Amino acid sequence: MIKRPIFSPLLLAAAGLALAALPASTKEPSANLQLARQLNAAFIEVAEKATPSVVVISVIQKPGASSMDEDHESPLDAVPPDLWRYFRKRLEEPSPEKVRGEGSGVIIRDDGYILTNGHVVDQAESIRVRLNDGRTFDGKVRGIDPQSDLAVVKIEAAGLPVATFADSTKTRVGEFAIAIGAPFSLDYTVTFGHVSAKGRSNLIQGYAGRAMDQDFIQTDALINPGNSGGPLVNIEGEVIGINTMIRGLHSGIGFAVPSTLAKEVADKLIADGKFTRAWLGLEIRAFRDNSESRAPIKGVEDGVVIERIFPGGPAAKSDLDRSDIITAVDGKSVSTAQELRAEIRGKKVGQPIVLDVFRPDQKGNGKPLKIKVSPAEWVQPATTIARIKRTPSPETDLAGLGLSIHVLTSDLARQFGAETAEGVLVIGVEKGTPAARKGIKPGDIITAVDKQSVASPKQFHDALKNANLKKGIAVNLVSGSTSRLEVLKETGE
Repeated sequence: MIKRPIFSPLLLAAAGLALAALPASTKEPSANLQLARQLNAAFIEVAEKATPSVVVISVIQKPGASSMDEDHESPLDAVPPDLWRYFRKRLEEPSPEKVRGEGSGVIIRDDGYILTNGHVVDQAESIRVRLNDGRTFDGKVRGIDPQSDLAVVKIEAAGLPVATFADSTKTRVGEFAIAIGAPFSLDYTVTFGHVSAKGRSNLIQGYAGRAMDQDFIQTDALINPGNSGGPLVNIEGEVIGINTMIRGLHSGIGFAVPSTLAKEVADKLIADGKFTRAWLGLEIRAFRDNSESRAPIKGVEDGVVIERIFPGGPAAKSDLDRSDIITAVDGKSVSTAQELRAEIRGKKVGQPIVLDVFRPDQKGNGKPLKIKVSPAEWVQPATTIARIKRTPSPETDLAGLGLSIHVLTSDLARQFGAETAEGVLVIGVEKGTPAARKGIKPGDIITAVDKQSVASPKQFHDALKNANLKKGIAVNLVSGSTSRLEVLKETGE
Protein backbone atom coordinates (compact mmCIF):
# COMPACT_ATOMS: atom_id res chain seq x y z
CA MET A 1 0.00 0.00 0.00
CA ILE A 2 1.30 3.44 -0.94
CA LYS A 3 1.48 5.84 1.99
CA ARG A 4 0.21 9.34 1.32
CA PRO A 5 2.36 12.24 2.58
CA ILE A 6 0.84 14.20 5.42
CA PHE A 7 1.15 18.05 5.21
CA SER A 8 0.41 20.23 8.16
CA PRO A 9 -1.90 23.24 7.73
CA LEU A 10 1.05 25.51 8.54
CA LEU A 11 3.16 24.02 5.73
CA LEU A 12 0.31 24.37 3.25
CA ALA A 13 -0.19 28.01 4.21
CA ALA A 14 3.50 28.73 3.71
CA ALA A 15 3.40 27.13 0.28
CA GLY A 16 0.43 29.26 -0.65
CA LEU A 17 2.26 32.42 0.34
CA ALA A 18 5.28 31.39 -1.73
CA LEU A 19 3.14 30.86 -4.81
CA ALA A 20 1.50 34.21 -4.32
CA ALA A 21 4.93 35.81 -4.16
CA LEU A 22 6.05 34.47 -7.58
CA PRO A 23 7.10 37.17 -10.12
CA ALA A 24 4.45 38.79 -12.27
CA SER A 25 5.88 36.95 -15.32
CA THR A 26 3.13 34.39 -14.86
CA LYS A 27 0.63 37.11 -15.64
CA GLU A 28 -0.46 38.10 -19.13
CA PRO A 29 2.03 40.61 -20.70
CA SER A 30 0.82 44.15 -21.14
CA ALA A 31 -0.31 45.41 -24.53
CA ASN A 32 2.87 47.52 -24.76
CA LEU A 33 5.10 44.53 -24.11
CA GLN A 34 3.24 42.43 -26.64
CA LEU A 35 3.69 45.18 -29.23
CA ALA A 36 7.44 45.38 -28.48
CA ARG A 37 7.73 41.62 -28.89
CA GLN A 38 5.94 41.79 -32.22
CA LEU A 39 8.29 44.53 -33.42
CA ASN A 40 11.28 42.51 -32.24
CA ALA A 41 10.00 39.49 -34.16
CA ALA A 42 9.42 41.68 -37.23
CA PHE A 43 13.04 42.86 -37.29
CA ILE A 44 14.25 39.27 -36.98
CA GLU A 45 11.94 38.25 -39.82
CA VAL A 46 13.24 41.08 -42.05
CA ALA A 47 16.87 40.09 -41.42
CA GLU A 48 16.17 36.43 -42.15
CA LYS A 49 14.29 37.32 -45.33
CA ALA A 50 16.84 39.76 -46.78
CA THR A 51 20.18 38.27 -45.72
CA PRO A 52 20.28 35.25 -48.11
CA SER A 53 20.48 37.59 -51.14
CA VAL A 54 23.42 39.57 -49.69
CA VAL A 55 26.99 38.68 -50.68
CA VAL A 56 30.48 39.59 -49.46
CA ILE A 57 32.86 40.78 -52.18
CA SER A 58 36.64 40.51 -51.72
CA VAL A 59 38.85 42.32 -54.23
CA ILE A 60 42.53 42.50 -55.11
CA GLN A 61 43.15 45.58 -57.21
CA LYS A 62 45.49 45.72 -60.17
CA PRO A 63 49.04 46.96 -59.68
CA GLY A 64 48.96 50.71 -60.12
CA ALA A 65 45.56 51.16 -58.53
CA SER A 66 45.45 53.99 -56.03
CA SER A 67 46.07 53.31 -52.38
CA MET A 68 43.97 54.58 -49.51
CA ASP A 69 45.31 57.19 -47.13
CA GLU A 70 42.88 57.33 -44.23
CA ASP A 71 44.35 60.59 -42.95
CA HIS A 72 43.86 62.47 -46.21
CA GLU A 73 41.43 65.36 -46.16
CA SER A 74 38.22 64.39 -47.89
CA PRO A 75 35.07 66.20 -49.03
CA LEU A 76 33.17 64.30 -46.35
CA ASP A 77 34.10 64.11 -42.67
CA ALA A 78 35.11 60.48 -43.21
CA VAL A 79 34.70 58.44 -46.35
CA PRO A 80 34.80 54.65 -46.41
CA PRO A 81 38.22 53.47 -47.66
CA ASP A 82 36.71 51.72 -50.67
CA LEU A 83 34.86 54.89 -51.70
CA TRP A 84 37.87 57.10 -51.16
CA ARG A 85 39.93 54.84 -53.48
CA TYR A 86 37.36 55.46 -56.18
CA PHE A 87 37.93 59.21 -56.07
CA ARG A 88 41.58 59.10 -55.02
CA LYS A 89 42.61 57.36 -58.23
CA ARG A 90 41.79 60.60 -60.03
CA LEU A 91 43.80 62.69 -57.62
CA GLU A 92 47.26 61.15 -57.45
CA GLU A 93 49.74 58.90 -59.16
CA PRO A 94 49.11 55.15 -59.05
CA SER A 95 50.60 53.09 -56.25
CA PRO A 96 52.85 50.16 -57.22
CA GLU A 97 51.34 48.08 -54.40
CA LYS A 98 48.29 45.87 -54.80
CA VAL A 99 45.31 46.92 -52.75
CA ARG A 100 43.00 44.47 -51.00
CA GLY A 101 39.48 45.54 -50.26
CA GLU A 102 36.12 44.19 -49.22
CA GLY A 103 32.60 45.31 -49.82
CA SER A 104 29.09 43.97 -50.09
CA GLY A 105 26.61 43.27 -52.83
CA VAL A 106 23.08 42.05 -53.48
CA ILE A 107 21.90 39.31 -55.85
CA ILE A 108 19.54 40.74 -58.46
CA ARG A 109 19.15 37.73 -60.77
CA ASP A 110 19.17 34.05 -59.93
CA ASP A 111 21.70 33.27 -62.68
CA GLY A 112 24.52 35.10 -60.91
CA TYR A 113 24.19 38.86 -61.48
CA ILE A 114 25.14 40.90 -58.42
CA LEU A 115 24.72 44.63 -57.86
CA THR A 116 27.34 46.53 -55.88
CA ASN A 117 29.15 49.89 -55.83
CA GLY A 118 31.51 50.87 -58.62
CA HIS A 119 34.23 51.82 -56.15
CA VAL A 120 34.17 48.32 -54.66
CA VAL A 121 35.24 46.55 -57.88
CA ASP A 122 36.90 49.31 -59.89
CA GLN A 123 40.46 48.44 -60.94
CA ALA A 124 39.97 44.87 -59.71
CA GLU A 125 42.55 42.27 -60.67
CA SER A 126 40.50 39.51 -59.07
CA ILE A 127 37.09 39.32 -57.41
CA ARG A 128 35.79 36.65 -55.04
CA VAL A 129 32.12 36.55 -54.12
CA ARG A 130 30.98 34.69 -51.02
CA LEU A 131 27.33 33.77 -50.61
CA ASN A 132 25.41 33.57 -47.36
CA ASP A 133 25.49 29.75 -47.55
CA GLY A 134 29.30 29.81 -47.56
CA ARG A 135 29.92 29.07 -51.23
CA THR A 136 32.49 31.22 -53.04
CA PHE A 137 32.79 32.11 -56.72
CA ASP A 138 35.12 34.08 -58.96
CA GLY A 139 33.44 37.23 -60.19
CA LYS A 140 33.80 39.30 -63.35
CA VAL A 141 32.74 42.91 -63.77
CA ARG A 142 29.89 43.16 -66.24
CA GLY A 143 29.82 46.94 -66.19
CA ILE A 144 30.45 50.04 -64.08
CA ASP A 145 28.56 53.33 -64.15
CA PRO A 146 30.84 55.96 -62.54
CA GLN A 147 28.17 58.64 -62.20
CA SER A 148 25.89 56.55 -60.02
CA ASP A 149 28.82 54.60 -58.51
CA LEU A 150 27.06 51.34 -59.34
CA ALA A 151 28.45 48.15 -60.85
CA VAL A 152 27.28 44.67 -61.78
CA VAL A 153 29.39 41.58 -61.13
CA LYS A 154 28.67 38.18 -62.74
CA ILE A 155 29.35 34.82 -61.14
CA GLU A 156 28.74 31.40 -62.70
CA ALA A 157 25.88 30.14 -60.57
CA ALA A 158 22.19 29.34 -60.83
CA GLY A 159 19.16 29.18 -58.60
CA LEU A 160 20.39 31.98 -56.34
CA PRO A 161 18.11 33.80 -53.87
CA VAL A 162 17.14 37.12 -55.44
CA ALA A 163 16.46 40.36 -53.57
CA THR A 164 13.11 42.07 -53.96
CA PHE A 165 13.35 45.74 -54.96
CA ALA A 166 10.88 48.33 -53.72
CA ASP A 167 9.87 51.50 -55.55
CA SER A 168 12.08 53.99 -53.73
CA THR A 169 9.98 56.91 -54.96
CA LYS A 170 7.30 55.68 -52.55
CA THR A 171 9.71 55.39 -49.61
CA ARG A 172 8.80 57.89 -46.90
CA VAL A 173 10.98 59.72 -44.40
CA GLY A 174 10.58 58.09 -41.00
CA GLU A 175 10.25 54.53 -42.28
CA PHE A 176 12.35 51.79 -40.73
CA ALA A 177 15.59 51.12 -42.63
CA ILE A 178 17.82 48.09 -42.20
CA ALA A 179 21.38 47.95 -43.57
CA ILE A 180 23.02 44.58 -44.26
CA GLY A 181 26.66 44.09 -45.22
CA ALA A 182 30.20 43.39 -44.10
CA PRO A 183 31.47 46.46 -42.21
CA PHE A 184 35.09 46.16 -41.10
CA SER A 185 35.07 42.58 -42.49
CA LEU A 186 32.33 41.60 -40.02
CA ASP A 187 30.22 39.57 -42.43
CA TYR A 188 26.43 39.84 -42.50
CA THR A 189 26.10 42.58 -39.95
CA VAL A 190 22.56 43.95 -39.61
CA THR A 191 21.91 47.49 -38.33
CA PHE A 192 18.57 49.18 -37.83
CA GLY A 193 17.45 52.77 -38.16
CA HIS A 194 15.17 54.99 -40.16
CA VAL A 195 15.02 56.81 -43.45
CA SER A 196 16.07 60.22 -42.14
CA ALA A 197 15.87 62.16 -45.43
CA LYS A 198 15.43 61.77 -49.18
CA GLY A 199 16.75 63.60 -52.21
CA ARG A 200 20.13 64.47 -50.72
CA SER A 201 22.50 65.95 -53.30
CA ASN A 202 25.80 67.83 -53.65
CA LEU A 203 27.45 65.62 -51.04
CA ILE A 204 30.78 65.28 -52.81
CA GLN A 205 31.70 68.86 -53.48
CA GLY A 206 34.82 69.43 -55.52
CA TYR A 207 35.12 65.91 -56.93
CA ALA A 208 32.92 64.24 -59.50
CA GLY A 209 30.00 65.18 -57.33
CA ARG A 210 28.22 67.40 -59.79
CA ALA A 211 28.67 64.76 -62.48
CA MET A 212 27.16 62.05 -60.30
CA ASP A 213 23.54 61.05 -59.95
CA GLN A 214 23.11 62.50 -56.50
CA ASP A 215 19.66 61.82 -55.16
CA PHE A 216 20.60 59.82 -52.09
CA ILE A 217 18.44 58.31 -49.39
CA GLN A 218 19.81 59.34 -45.99
CA THR A 219 19.62 56.90 -43.09
CA ASP A 220 20.70 56.66 -39.47
CA ALA A 221 21.15 52.89 -39.76
CA LEU A 222 24.89 52.56 -39.10
CA ILE A 223 26.91 52.16 -42.30
CA ASN A 224 30.66 51.64 -42.11
CA PRO A 225 33.54 50.72 -44.46
CA GLY A 226 32.64 47.37 -45.99
CA ASN A 227 28.90 48.10 -46.13
CA SER A 228 29.40 49.65 -49.56
CA GLY A 229 27.30 47.90 -52.18
CA GLY A 230 25.06 46.17 -49.66
CA PRO A 231 21.31 46.72 -49.45
CA LEU A 232 19.26 49.13 -47.38
CA VAL A 233 15.89 47.43 -46.92
CA ASN A 234 12.50 48.40 -45.55
CA ILE A 235 10.40 46.60 -42.96
CA GLU A 236 9.10 44.30 -45.71
CA GLY A 237 12.65 43.15 -46.49
CA GLU A 238 12.59 44.96 -49.86
CA VAL A 239 15.63 46.85 -51.12
CA ILE A 240 15.10 50.61 -51.05
CA GLY A 241 18.73 51.59 -51.67
CA ILE A 242 22.34 50.49 -52.21
CA ASN A 243 24.55 51.71 -49.37
CA THR A 244 27.26 53.93 -50.80
CA MET A 245 28.80 56.45 -48.41
CA ILE A 246 28.85 57.92 -44.93
CA ARG A 247 29.41 61.33 -43.42
CA GLY A 248 31.78 60.67 -40.55
CA LEU A 249 32.47 57.32 -38.96
CA HIS A 250 29.89 56.37 -36.33
CA SER A 251 27.96 59.57 -37.04
CA GLY A 252 24.73 57.79 -37.86
CA ILE A 253 24.48 59.57 -41.21
CA GLY A 254 24.74 57.27 -44.21
CA PHE A 255 23.64 57.51 -47.82
CA ALA A 256 22.24 54.99 -50.27
CA VAL A 257 21.57 55.12 -54.01
CA PRO A 258 17.76 54.82 -54.39
CA SER A 259 16.61 51.40 -55.53
CA THR A 260 14.69 52.76 -58.52
CA LEU A 261 17.83 54.32 -59.98
CA ALA A 262 19.92 51.30 -58.99
CA LYS A 263 17.57 48.90 -60.80
CA GLU A 264 17.48 51.10 -63.90
CA VAL A 265 21.28 51.26 -64.09
CA ALA A 266 21.74 47.56 -63.27
CA ASP A 267 19.38 46.42 -66.05
CA LYS A 268 21.32 48.49 -68.60
CA LEU A 269 24.69 47.26 -67.34
CA ILE A 270 23.52 43.67 -67.66
CA ALA A 271 22.13 44.23 -71.16
CA ASP A 272 24.82 46.50 -72.63
CA GLY A 273 27.76 46.54 -70.22
CA LYS A 274 27.30 50.29 -69.79
CA PHE A 275 24.67 52.85 -68.94
CA THR A 276 24.08 55.45 -71.64
CA ARG A 277 22.88 58.61 -69.95
CA ALA A 278 20.92 61.28 -71.79
CA TRP A 279 21.79 64.93 -71.19
CA LEU A 280 20.26 68.32 -72.06
CA GLY A 281 23.14 70.65 -71.17
CA LEU A 282 21.38 72.78 -68.57
CA GLU A 283 22.29 74.23 -65.22
CA ILE A 284 19.07 74.20 -63.23
CA ARG A 285 17.55 74.91 -59.85
CA ALA A 286 14.19 74.21 -58.27
CA PHE A 287 11.78 77.10 -58.78
CA ARG A 288 11.01 77.25 -55.07
CA ASP A 289 14.74 77.54 -54.23
CA ASN A 290 15.67 80.16 -56.81
CA SER A 291 16.21 83.61 -55.35
CA GLU A 292 15.26 85.30 -58.61
CA SER A 293 11.90 83.53 -58.70
CA ARG A 294 10.67 84.17 -55.19
CA ALA A 295 8.32 86.85 -56.45
CA PRO A 296 5.00 85.30 -57.50
CA ILE A 297 4.74 84.34 -61.15
CA LYS A 298 1.24 83.98 -62.45
CA GLY A 299 0.48 80.49 -63.65
CA VAL A 300 3.47 78.78 -62.00
CA GLU A 301 3.55 77.07 -58.63
CA ASP A 302 6.41 74.62 -59.15
CA GLY A 303 9.05 73.62 -61.66
CA VAL A 304 12.74 73.91 -62.49
CA VAL A 305 14.39 77.19 -63.47
CA ILE A 306 17.05 77.25 -66.18
CA GLU A 307 20.02 79.22 -64.85
CA ARG A 308 22.43 78.45 -67.66
CA ILE A 309 22.45 76.79 -71.09
CA PHE A 310 25.80 75.28 -71.94
CA PRO A 311 27.15 76.25 -75.37
CA GLY A 312 27.25 73.31 -77.73
CA GLY A 313 24.83 71.25 -75.63
CA PRO A 314 21.50 69.86 -76.83
CA ALA A 315 19.49 72.65 -75.16
CA ALA A 316 21.57 75.30 -76.96
CA LYS A 317 20.14 73.98 -80.24
CA SER A 318 16.56 74.33 -79.00
CA ASP A 319 14.26 77.29 -78.30
CA LEU A 320 14.93 77.19 -74.56
CA ASP A 321 16.06 80.41 -72.89
CA ARG A 322 17.68 81.26 -69.58
CA SER A 323 15.04 81.85 -66.85
CA ASP A 324 12.56 79.52 -68.54
CA ILE A 325 10.72 77.35 -66.02
CA ILE A 326 10.39 73.68 -66.97
CA THR A 327 7.28 72.19 -65.38
CA ALA A 328 7.02 68.80 -67.11
CA VAL A 329 8.91 66.32 -69.31
CA ASP A 330 6.73 64.45 -71.79
CA GLY A 331 3.74 65.30 -69.62
CA LYS A 332 5.29 64.21 -66.30
CA SER A 333 5.58 67.04 -63.76
CA VAL A 334 9.00 67.95 -62.33
CA SER A 335 9.66 70.23 -59.38
CA THR A 336 13.32 69.61 -58.49
CA ALA A 337 16.62 69.31 -60.33
CA GLN A 338 16.79 65.64 -59.31
CA GLU A 339 13.36 64.93 -60.76
CA LEU A 340 14.27 66.58 -64.05
CA ARG A 341 17.56 64.66 -64.28
CA ALA A 342 15.76 61.41 -63.47
CA GLU A 343 13.25 62.00 -66.26
CA ILE A 344 15.93 62.90 -68.81
CA ARG A 345 18.45 60.24 -67.80
CA GLY A 346 16.63 57.28 -69.30
CA LYS A 347 15.40 58.98 -72.48
CA LYS A 348 16.65 57.73 -75.83
CA VAL A 349 19.56 59.72 -77.16
CA GLY A 350 18.62 61.73 -80.23
CA GLN A 351 14.87 61.17 -79.83
CA PRO A 352 12.99 64.44 -79.26
CA ILE A 353 11.20 65.01 -75.98
CA VAL A 354 8.60 67.66 -75.19
CA LEU A 355 9.15 70.06 -72.30
CA ASP A 356 6.32 72.05 -70.76
CA VAL A 357 7.87 75.45 -70.22
CA PHE A 358 6.67 78.73 -68.76
CA ARG A 359 8.53 81.84 -69.96
CA PRO A 360 8.00 84.75 -67.55
CA ASP A 361 8.43 88.41 -68.41
CA GLN A 362 9.75 91.18 -66.15
CA LYS A 363 6.31 91.76 -64.65
CA GLY A 364 5.84 88.14 -63.60
CA ASN A 365 3.50 87.40 -66.46
CA GLY A 366 4.19 85.09 -69.34
CA LYS A 367 2.87 82.18 -71.30
CA PRO A 368 3.15 78.40 -71.35
CA LEU A 369 5.13 76.83 -74.17
CA LYS A 370 5.89 73.35 -75.45
CA ILE A 371 9.49 73.04 -76.60
CA LYS A 372 11.12 70.04 -78.23
CA VAL A 373 14.67 69.07 -77.34
CA SER A 374 16.72 66.08 -78.52
CA PRO A 375 18.90 64.79 -75.65
CA ALA A 376 22.49 63.86 -76.41
CA GLU A 377 24.65 61.22 -74.77
CA TRP A 378 26.56 62.27 -71.68
CA VAL A 379 30.24 61.53 -72.21
CA GLN A 380 32.42 61.03 -69.14
CA PRO A 381 35.42 63.36 -69.53
CA ALA A 382 38.95 62.04 -69.60
CA THR A 383 40.55 61.72 -66.19
CA THR A 384 44.22 61.91 -67.19
CA ILE A 385 46.06 63.82 -64.49
CA ALA A 386 48.87 66.30 -64.99
CA ARG A 387 50.62 66.37 -61.61
CA ILE A 388 52.94 69.24 -60.72
CA LYS A 389 56.54 68.12 -60.44
CA ARG A 390 59.56 70.37 -60.12
CA THR A 391 62.92 70.55 -58.41
CA PRO A 392 62.94 72.97 -55.47
CA SER A 393 65.28 75.91 -55.98
CA PRO A 394 67.05 78.06 -53.40
CA GLU A 395 64.79 81.00 -54.21
CA THR A 396 61.45 79.24 -53.69
CA ASP A 397 60.21 75.81 -52.65
CA LEU A 398 57.37 75.33 -55.11
CA ALA A 399 57.02 71.67 -54.12
CA GLY A 400 55.45 72.95 -50.92
CA LEU A 401 52.51 74.57 -52.69
CA GLY A 402 50.50 71.39 -52.31
CA LEU A 403 48.48 71.37 -55.53
CA SER A 404 47.80 68.89 -58.31
CA ILE A 405 46.14 70.31 -61.41
CA HIS A 406 44.42 69.21 -64.60
CA VAL A 407 43.92 71.00 -67.88
CA LEU A 408 40.44 72.58 -67.81
CA THR A 409 38.03 71.68 -70.60
CA SER A 410 34.54 73.02 -71.18
CA ASP A 411 33.15 69.61 -70.18
CA LEU A 412 35.02 69.69 -66.86
CA ALA A 413 33.95 73.28 -66.22
CA ARG A 414 30.36 72.25 -66.86
CA GLN A 415 30.59 69.26 -64.53
CA PHE A 416 31.96 71.32 -61.68
CA GLY A 417 29.38 74.05 -62.23
CA ALA A 418 32.04 76.65 -62.96
CA GLU A 419 31.10 79.95 -64.56
CA THR A 420 34.38 80.00 -66.46
CA ALA A 421 36.11 77.60 -68.82
CA GLU A 422 39.47 79.40 -68.56
CA GLY A 423 42.04 78.35 -66.01
CA VAL A 424 43.38 75.11 -64.55
CA LEU A 425 41.39 72.63 -62.49
CA VAL A 426 42.55 71.69 -58.99
CA ILE A 427 42.29 67.91 -58.63
CA GLY A 428 44.40 67.31 -55.52
CA VAL A 429 45.39 69.21 -52.39
CA GLU A 430 47.99 67.79 -50.04
CA LYS A 431 47.21 67.90 -46.35
CA GLY A 432 49.08 70.47 -44.26
CA THR A 433 50.23 72.57 -47.23
CA PRO A 434 49.57 76.28 -47.85
CA ALA A 435 46.83 75.42 -50.34
CA ALA A 436 45.06 73.18 -47.82
CA ARG A 437 45.31 75.79 -45.07
CA LYS A 438 43.59 78.32 -47.30
CA GLY A 439 40.70 75.99 -47.99
CA ILE A 440 41.50 75.27 -51.63
CA LYS A 441 39.75 72.06 -52.66
CA PRO A 442 39.57 69.75 -55.66
CA GLY A 443 37.10 71.24 -58.09
CA ASP A 444 38.34 74.82 -57.62
CA ILE A 445 39.60 76.56 -60.75
CA ILE A 446 42.73 78.72 -60.69
CA THR A 447 42.44 81.60 -63.16
CA ALA A 448 45.50 83.68 -62.24
CA VAL A 449 48.75 83.49 -60.26
CA ASP A 450 50.31 86.75 -59.04
CA LYS A 451 48.06 88.66 -61.47
CA GLN A 452 49.14 86.51 -64.44
CA SER A 453 46.26 84.76 -66.17
CA VAL A 454 46.68 81.01 -66.52
CA ALA A 455 44.77 78.87 -69.00
CA SER A 456 46.96 75.77 -69.08
CA PRO A 457 49.33 73.81 -66.82
CA LYS A 458 52.27 75.29 -68.73
CA GLN A 459 51.09 78.85 -68.08
CA PHE A 460 50.55 77.92 -64.45
CA HIS A 461 54.13 76.64 -64.19
CA ASP A 462 55.47 79.73 -65.98
CA ALA A 463 53.60 82.03 -63.59
CA LEU A 464 55.25 80.26 -60.66
CA LYS A 465 58.80 80.64 -61.95
CA ASN A 466 59.27 84.04 -60.32
CA ALA A 467 56.88 83.43 -57.45
CA ASN A 468 58.08 83.34 -53.86
CA LEU A 469 56.21 81.13 -51.43
CA LYS A 470 57.90 82.81 -48.47
CA LYS A 471 56.63 86.22 -49.48
CA GLY A 472 53.28 84.88 -50.64
CA ILE A 473 51.72 83.79 -53.94
CA ALA A 474 48.41 85.41 -54.90
CA VAL A 475 46.04 82.89 -56.45
CA ASN A 476 42.72 83.83 -58.05
CA LEU A 477 40.13 81.07 -57.75
CA VAL A 478 36.65 80.24 -58.95
CA SER A 479 34.52 77.83 -56.91
CA GLY A 480 31.30 77.21 -58.82
CA SER A 481 29.89 80.72 -59.26
CA THR A 482 32.03 82.30 -56.52
CA SER A 483 35.36 84.05 -57.14
CA ARG A 484 37.97 84.72 -54.48
CA LEU A 485 41.64 85.57 -53.93
CA GLU A 486 43.94 83.60 -51.65
CA VAL A 487 47.55 84.34 -50.74
CA LEU A 488 49.58 81.17 -50.20
CA LYS A 489 52.58 81.37 -47.89
CA GLU A 490 54.89 78.84 -46.31
CA THR A 491 53.74 79.84 -42.84
CA GLY A 492 50.08 79.59 -43.83
CA GLU A 493 49.51 83.16 -42.64
